[in-house]
Amino acid sequence: MGDKVLSRDKIIAKIDEILKLRQNGMSQIDVAKFLNLDRPFVSRLESLGEVAKGGKIALVGFPIGNKEELEQMALEEGVEFVYVLTDKERWSLVSNTDGAMLVNDLLELLQHLKNFDTIILLASNLRSQYAESIIGKQVISIEIGKSPIKDDVEVDIEKVRQIIREIRQKEGEKQ
Repeated sequence: MGDKVLSRDKIIAKIDEILKLRQNGMSQIDVAKFLNLDRPFVSRLESLGEVAKGGKIALVGFPIGNKEELEQMALEEGVEFVYVLTDKERWSLVSNTDGAMLVNDLLELLQHLKNFDTIILLASNLRSQYAESIIGKQVISIEIGKSPIKDDVEVDIEKVRQIIREIRQKEGEKQ
């Protein structure tokens, strides 16, 4: 980069060393001193990699073939917001709404999602990448196919349930 030559392997090895020392009980200050780094760097590194903070969870997905079962499981697991569409519902939404209203509805949904600590997104590979960059929150993407997906996809309900439980478990550990 520029006039610097960077070693990706060296960076990854240093990150692995930082995380290993932290997992072994060293404080951020001790790790920073030991490796001749700034403590805020160690903190920011941990923040970048933090997964599943817990708190309020939203579940968003399309096109989902087993929508009712997914919604029932989300209700059982206490998911605070569920927005799941079948392929038919997705196309109906697009067909029955003018462009300006569709954009407004989408922006409102994105704004609403900012109220959640974790968003579980069930979507195509392309949609997952977009959502993670737009929402800017903790997004756990479950890829259900390659774009464009043209038919409903049956989601592994137990896989989603397990992710929700892991999020809730981490939430409990932090309290």
